[in-house]
Amino acid sequence: MERFTISLDDDLAQQFDAYIHAMGYSNRSEAVRDLIRFRLENERIKSTDGGHCVAALSYVYNHHESELAAHLTRVQHDHHDLALSTMHTHLDHDNCLEVTLLHGPINEVRQFGNAVIAERGVRHGNLHVIPVEHEETAHHDSGRAHVHARPLT
Repeated sequence: MERFTISLDDDLAQQFDAYIHAMGYSNRSEAVRDLIRFRLENERIKSTDGGHCVAALSYVYNHHESELAAHLTRVQHDHHDLALSTMHTHLDHDNCLEVTLLHGPINEVRQFGNAVIAERGVRHGNLHVIPVEHEETAHHDSGRAHVHARPLT
């Protein structure tokens, strides 16, 4: 592990300490590592359409919206190669929250997520993308192929 030292003015150091306390970090190093990972992941995602990712797509929608729930289900079935799992919960009499776990090429996952978020009646959509190294390998015992997805940061 490599060490480095940074200097912060007193006001920025106090704000950072308040942030790490509020977030529950036990020390500055963990917080700095997470901030660096976050920035590197965001830059990697912005700079390339290549590579693979895992992602969490979350959105709230009104299930009374004409045919929206059925349409969202069809969209997920049409992209079954990207969607791993979906969790659905009822927030109240009108609104539902769905979280869909995705994996695949970054550009395809991004297009899928943006298309779902852009649907009429979908609100509060967010796509959290984590770039990964995608490796297909034989299963250790059975010899069947499976995929390893290791975060790049």
